[in-house]
Amino acid sequence: MSALTAEQVKALVEQPKSWYVSTYMPTIVAGTETRQNEIRFKNLIREAQQKLQDNGLSEDGANEFLRPVIEAIENDEEDFWQQQDRGLAIFVTDGFYRYYKVPRDLFELVVVTDQFHLKPLLPLLTGDGTFYVLELSQKQVKLFEGGRTHLREVHVPGLPQNMDEVLRYDESKQQGQFRIGTTSGASNYNNSSSGTGVFHGQGAPDRDDVKKDYSQFFHAIDKALHEFLNGKRAPLVLACVDYLMPIYREANTYPHLLEEGISGNVKDEQPGELHEQAWLIVEPYFTQAQEKAANDYHDLSNTELVLTKLEDTVPAAYYGRIDRLFVAVGVQRWGRFDPNANEIHVHNEAEPGDEDLLDAAAIQTLINGGTVYAVEPDVMPAPASIAAVFRY
Repeated sequence: MSALTAEQVKALVEQPKSWYVSTYMPTIVAGTETRQNEIRFKNLIREAQQKLQDNGLSEDGANEFLRPVIEAIENDEEDFWQQQDRGLAIFVTDGFYRYYKVPRDLFELVVVTDQFHLKPLLPLLTGDGTFYVLELSQKQVKLFEGGRTHLREVHVPGLPQNMDEVLRYDESKQQGQFRIGTTSGASNYNNSSSGTGVFHGQGAPDRDDVKKDYSQFFHAIDKALHEFLNGKRAPLVLACVDYLMPIYREANTYPHLLEEGISGNVKDEQPGELHEQAWLIVEPYFTQAQEKAANDYHDLSNTELVLTKLEDTVPAAYYGRIDRLFVAVGVQRWGRFDPNANEIHVHNEAEPGDEDLLDAAAIQTLINGGTVYAVEPDVMPAPASIAAVFRY
């Protein structure tokens, strides 16, 4: 499992209450030194077993708790340790485990508490965050979700698969269908003529009819996407011939559709090329968004809308008050927060049952629709391990 998405993070958070083991380790990608991966893993598993015992489990109980993930990795031992990325994250709870090979350097860390510790992975969902690509043509509609290293098709309930499905052509009208392509009829990613309308068949419609049909088609697509993307902030990139882009933009209601799109006839057999083109478009978006968030923090620094005090920021995250949150990676602040009693306790050292309060604030901000920037300590907009911009 190599790609981590915001939906997968929510699935980790929503597991039934139990003990949660979160293990992080750097991994060696290739060469004879990959054997160190297995040694490091076994050492961290022993640490996890000891921490489970410290929290009240027996030795046999701790071993049984971790057994499923140990067996899963050992059953594929040779291939598993030879096929790594820069880091490995492993999550285990009662009857559930997941592991992710991630393109990010990780510190060795084992956390045992009553929820998964996810902060080391948050940079994969922020600066390297989620984006969407909408592939459009008369005969095919697809939505892809991507990140820095991956692009995968996602199922959208009610999303039309093609124009016929929306317009419900009868047989006589289908004989007069049209296509959009280059003047030569060949696919061309860069030729500006790729947006020229080329019509064939008897009774081919004029341009007003074409635009009207496409407008109806695209409104149906937008309606389905509205339900799926509601509350999300991820940028959306269009991938289609030039002629269709302005028509779709007129129908679009998603506020994070980017101005720049991928022009041309997208080829399904080239997902790597589609991802490469999309990332070139969205990468500046993520960089600029983080810079703007930091600038906004400084502009509001003398108001009550920014805060760096942990005791106030964590409750605000649970209650959905935070719009943008900066947290320092590689730093932990241990303690407990009871949202029912609105009581927070911060400890200098981790105690049994403690959680990383920075992690808790970050996850709750994401769940409540805010944006999280997990950054190195020297990139924080304030000399603190947490910094928030409130909604109100």
